Amino acid sequence: MARKKIGDLLVERGSISPAQLEEGLRLQSTTGRRLGEVLVDLGYIEEDDLIDAVSERLGVPKLSVESLVIDPAVIQRVNVEIARRFTLIPIIALGNTITVAMADPLNILAIDELRYHTGAEIKRTIGKASEIKAAIDKYYSVADSIQGMVGKAQATDTVTTAVETSISSDNSSPIVEMVNLIISRAVSQRASDIHLEPDENQMRIRYRVHSIMREEAAPPKSMQSELISRIKIAADLDVSEKRIPQDGRMAMVVDGNPVDLRISTLPTIHGEKVVIRLLDRRNLLMSFGDLGFAPLLDADWRRLIGKPEGLILISGPTSSGKTTTLYATLQAINSVERNIVTVEDPVEYSLPLINQVQINEKAGLTFPMALRAMLRQNPDTIMIGEIRDPETARMAVRSALTGHLVLSTVHTNDAPSAVARLVDMGLAPYLVATSLTGVLAQRLLRVNCPDCTQPYEPATSVLEQSGLLGRSAGLTFQRGTGCSTCGNSGFKGLTGIYEYFEITPEISNAILEDASAASLRIMGRKQGYQTLFEVGLERVAAGDVCLEELLKETAFAGETDDLMAIAPEPSVLEHGRNV
Repeated sequence: MARKKIGDLLVERGSISPAQLEEGLRLQSTTGRRLGEVLVDLGYIEEDDLIDAVSERLGVPKLSVESLVIDPAVIQRVNVEIARRFTLIPIIALGNTITVAMADPLNILAIDELRYHTGAEIKRTIGKASEIKAAIDKYYSVADSIQGMVGKAQATDTVTTAVETSISSDNSSPIVEMVNLIISRAVSQRASDIHLEPDENQMRIRYRVHSIMREEAAPPKSMQSELISRIKIAADLDVSEKRIPQDGRMAMVVDGNPVDLRISTLPTIHGEKVVIRLLDRRNLLMSFGDLGFAPLLDADWRRLIGKPEGLILISGPTSSGKTTTLYATLQAINSVERNIVTVEDPVEYSLPLINQVQINEKAGLTFPMALRAMLRQNPDTIMIGEIRDPETARMAVRSALTGHLVLSTVHTNDAPSAVARLVDMGLAPYLVATSLTGVLAQRLLRVNCPDCTQPYEPATSVLEQSGLLGRSAGLTFQRGTGCSTCGNSGFKGLTGIYEYFEITPEISNAILEDASAASLRIMGRKQGYQTLFEVGLERVAAGDVCLEELLKETAFAGETDDLMAIAPEPSVLEHGRNV
């Protein structure tokens, strides 16, 4: 008895109607794709429905690849190039039989190629394509993938000195595949930057993941110029110009999510270094709670940014998340009733309803010039990417004093120091006191992996460095030990810690009297101000982060006990400003 076709089986199961089947068959005939893929793309069935139907028709078992733990020795039986090309992965090897999870178990060509390369009998199972692709990324290293691409490039003579003329149009070339792999792996690892660094005898690729640089496998030195040229072409940069720095942008879709890429090149003695900043648009949807704001801080910040005028600053070092907080703030106040204008260098995300200006110093468009022009555009809110010079600082203060809400960033170690920074730029204390309404200082900390977090006791030197030696009886320390979920790093994800410093009338009067940052800190404590270290210590007490991670980003300032609660009570952890 002939087996039923997939389409008929789906109709019989009630997954689709006969009319939907006809539509799918019509599109299949014009596109040449498999019927199941067409029906899924049309939204007529879910991927699970297709898997169930294929499993029933072929008598092939279905499984969840995501729940499997695969022996590395089994993985090595199948080349990564075959695994990616056919969307399959080996899961079990018994004797001369290899069981393979496939997205398309009807692909006879894939089975024949597996038999040829492994010399084994192939047993099929069916799984979700998305789970199989994720498993390939998990079990095969970048080195495996790059090695396969290098071999493919050498076999097809793709690596030539004239590759610049062809790779821009050939999306199937090994160089293009390699660039896509490097970027997609960085996105999957939640990297913020990719560094392609030429050395004398090698090319190095490093990802910045959770603020830490991590080296990845890299192609041979001979492919350096082709790889960099491909990136420059995609970013619309001048491929022939290698003597001066260049900046550009490009965009990709990785696993269905749009990712903006900011490209920067820098000539070095061994070739051009390229840094790719990854700007995941999903970050635009993050709420203040997602960023790590405590409920009370969330309320305080929303009250501050809801004011019609004043200067609000966000402080922190590079890669501390200031831009993300700025954009989240703009999203929170964005509406059709408000005219918001930004001046940035560069514009990182494109926001609806917001007029964004890109600085172009070569053309003479500087921060002060842009601000002067913006003030004639009747803005309600102005966002300045960074206050980096006295003229920009004066324009920001002038804007705040003339009825505008001004948001910007500065580089200082803590929130009270932002006041001193503005005075150091030449602003009179009375201008700072009357324009500045609040400062938010922040840092990013790596979060303990929830799957492998265990209690531990920090080293004596660590307790001494944190001021907790002999005073940690009220704290339970935890850290991740490393597992497959977190890539054996012990960390999974990032969270922000924040110190909020509001300019009250009392603090404003102190600024008028040219008070020091230390004096402002003491006054702030009477209003509930906490240092970054104290806020982070509360996250340590809650088990979210380890003490060593906190010390990497902040430092115990050595305040006396009456100014700092070393081990917060449970009520503080529950209701405190920054938890």
